[in-house]
Amino acid sequence: MTKQIKWILLVGLSLIWGSSFILIKKGLIGLTPFQLGGLRILFAAFFLLIVGFRSLTKIPSEKWKYIVLTAFVGTFMPVFLFAFAQTEISSATSAILNSLTPLNTLLLGAFVFGLEFQRRQFFGVLIGLIGCVVLIYSGAKNNPGQNYYFAILVVIAAVCYAMNVNLIKKYLSDVNSLSITTGNFLVLMIPAFAVLFCTDFFQVMDKVEVRESAMYIAVLGVLGTGIANIVFFRLIQMSSPIFASSVTYLIPVVAFVWGVLDHEKMELFQIVGAVIILIGVYFSARK
Repeated sequence: MTKQIKWILLVGLSLIWGSSFILIKKGLIGLTPFQLGGLRILFAAFFLLIVGFRSLTKIPSEKWKYIVLTAFVGTFMPVFLFAFAQTEISSATSAILNSLTPLNTLLLGAFVFGLEFQRRQFFGVLIGLIGCVVLIYSGAKNNPGQNYYFAILVVIAAVCYAMNVNLIKKYLSDVNSLSITTGNFLVLMIPAFAVLFCTDFFQVMDKVEVRESAMYIAVLGVLGTGIANIVFFRLIQMSSPIFASSVTYLIPVVAFVWGVLDHEKMELFQIVGAVIILIGVYFSARK
């Protein structure tokens, strides 16, 4: 039964997070990356404080340092990195590059957290990196209007996610997933508001395109960040870091479908690069 629940959570999470990239794209129509990131965190924070405020008492005092660390590494930095990346690259490409997360999880787990590292998994990492290079090169060649240097931001975000997965598994496995998520966003409320305040959001929020974009980000904040993080942290606790991060294998499929529906163009070699990445991820995740 536990195995079935793990797979249900994995598939459900892939549908939610796979849809996040198109919501980011829609949000960027009327918002800057800083505004988008700040609003995304604040919408998630308000929702989580409503449903999970009481769960904060379940966090032991000695665990708060890890709550703060995972908040900034696993949420604050990636939120803004993805927002800036998608000003120059497509949502589908961003999702595909995000599938490097399991590879990064493996590397960090081996070299930082002391997990076993096998030769087959090492070759999987190399294959995945080759796919990443193919994807970026082909995209830059066939879509000159996109700046594929911004793909580096997604790679950095994938490293942040990988670090977050390992931190939660090692230090927060005994803490309720709702408590972790609510604690994360309680920590981030003031920084997120500070970022938003430093923009001109409050001067332009009466514009139609700004309000429409904010609605997309409200959905993204509540569903794609708040609820998704609760599910994800529970999945990490129920399984292994590699299995939990393997949600990023399925995310590109969902994001690709949304991208096609939104008239994004995907070249053959970009698909080849994505397949190579997934092959590398498959080998790296096998036991």
